[in-house]
Amino acid sequence: MNMIVKDAQAADAIERGIGAYLDEIVALRHDLHRHPELSFHEHRTSGIVASRLKSWGYEVETGIAGTGVVATLRRGEGSRRIGIRADMDALPIEEATGLAHASTNRGVMHACGHDGHTAILLAAARYLAEAGRFDGTLRLIFQPAEEIGAGARKMLSEGLFERFPVDAVFGLHNWPGVPSGQFGFVAGPAMASVDQCNIKIVGKGGHGAEPQLTVDPVLATASLITALQSVVSRNVDPQEMAVVTVGSIHGGSASNVIPESVVLKLTMRAFSETTRGLLGERVPALARAQAESFGATAEVDYRRGFPALINHRTETDLARSVALEAFGAGQVVSDFKPRTASEDFAFMLEEKAGSYLFVGNGDSAPLHSANYDFNDAIIAPAARYWVRLVETFLA
Repeated sequence: MNMIVKDAQAADAIERGIGAYLDEIVALRHDLHRHPELSFHEHRTSGIVASRLKSWGYEVETGIAGTGVVATLRRGEGSRRIGIRADMDALPIEEATGLAHASTNRGVMHACGHDGHTAILLAAARYLAEAGRFDGTLRLIFQPAEEIGAGARKMLSEGLFERFPVDAVFGLHNWPGVPSGQFGFVAGPAMASVDQCNIKIVGKGGHGAEPQLTVDPVLATASLITALQSVVSRNVDPQEMAVVTVGSIHGGSASNVIPESVVLKLTMRAFSETTRGLLGERVPALARAQAESFGATAEVDYRRGFPALINHRTETDLARSVALEAFGAGQVVSDFKPRTASEDFAFMLEEKAGSYLFVGNGDSAPLHSANYDFNDAIIAPAARYWVRLVETFLA
């Protein structure tokens, strides 16, 4: 009983501590939202982050991967080390929310909630600096360029974990459609790999009235788009997940002219490397075969993006147990499913044990929507979660 009382008192202390400056953190989030910055251009954002962390007593290193920030706080003699990562970049989207804190940077907005992720980690960072009860080393990683899948790789290539060693690394993402403040955990594949493919179907252009004198790349492209779906339905194991999406088609400029070529842009997603490899083989092969069947040719540029995000079971079980203890079963989604979106935190989990978790953003617009806005109501519970995880991991 005494342990339960002490734990409840500690939880109350964390809630009161973060609550004391929550309005300031929300204002900071709105400021970041008003001044979004694209990948590798997060100069203002990283400057604010570094300044706040220094003022709270962290050892701060800047300029990692250009605009990345890593902060370190040590307590006691413990040898354990934990890393917590937040992303900082925005998207090239014109905001349509009409909010008072809407973006002032035309054509750029925080449409994925990275302003909120940064605010959450800063709220936790302040509490941990002022009143955190842990024995070991805390590393806070503020990463640039997640949206283009390049930030994590660049930080790692510049020796992130060699310079700032950790035993495990954790991150989170808000998720629209999940009740506000509820947490989701997935052991194993949690988010999909993503690869890109540009296909140029080259034929022979001519007058629309004389198609017999042409090799119509539009017709070949139409057939290819339909055929591509057979890769998932007939080549991929039915028990595996795969997505092939044609997101862009460009060809021709007049209704009575058959163009010389048509260009398609695709993305492919999977949870397993085996399925990912299969897509990488079948999509280019099918493009070339379909084009040839119409007398055309296919120029294929297939680019591997980033791998599936694979959560480590031990760290995920720990992360879930912390949420259950801190918030109760009612705030933890019991059957949270993997997401087919992608996340470059996957590269960090290839090098270090860890877990990527989700927190509900409530009934908001979807991610990457011009009408999206991060839910300020989840800053406090998510920040309290980071505090509890750090204090548990570094007990």
